Amino acid sequence: MSRTRLTVLGDSFAEGRGDPRPGGGYAGWVPRFAELFGIPHGGYRNLGTHQATTQHILEHQVPAALVTKATVIGVIGGVNDLVSDYEPARFRRNLAAVLGRLAGPDTVLFTATYPDIPGNLAVPASFRALLRDRFAQANAYLQEAAAATGAVCLDIAAATEWRGRALWDPDGLHPNPAGHRHFAETMADHLGRHTGMAPVGREPAGVGAGAGGGLLSY
Repeated sequence: MSRTRLTVLGDSFAEGRGDPRPGGGYAGWVPRFAELFGIPHGGYRNLGTHQATTQHILEHQVPAALVTKATVIGVIGGVNDLVSDYEPARFRRNLAAVLGRLAGPDTVLFTATYPDIPGNLAVPASFRALLRDRFAQANAYLQEAAAATGAVCLDIAAATEWRGRALWDPDGLHPNPAGHRHFAETMADHLGRHTGMAPVGREPAGVGAGAGGGLLSY
């Protein structure tokens, strides 16, 4: 079996929901991302789980990831906290703990900000405004934790293509196949710019410092 080179932790964005396989299960961005770096199927693990919160990631996925720690680790999760039982101090603490435990001198760690999912949802305007406030606060916490741990952070919250519905499944919560493909490609390019890990067939664009039970389930 191939050595684990990539491990991804998170919720259903990581799991791949919105991009079903014909025979069952989900494809998502993880296998596409792995392929861009020439990582074979046996060389990556996807621990992403539907409805996972940051607490679940910290308590269950992080220990599993550390058993055989990969050289590249991605963390894409937190939306379930934001749309259900959100407690800012706990959320901030969990993000810091998850990234902190996974970071290390021999590890490339990456994450991404939370896009405007509230804008996709058919919810009352007052609840949408509440969710947007939470997402903005969460993005500040995530970027803080990424900077503190050296994790590379892709700011998809600021990317115009993630606004509107072109990259989203009809449920508004999960990327569609085009969205998962776009995330894999942009994350791979972003990682290449910040770490020198050039996707297969591409030259690195230049190396910089690292960027630094609910109502809905993600």
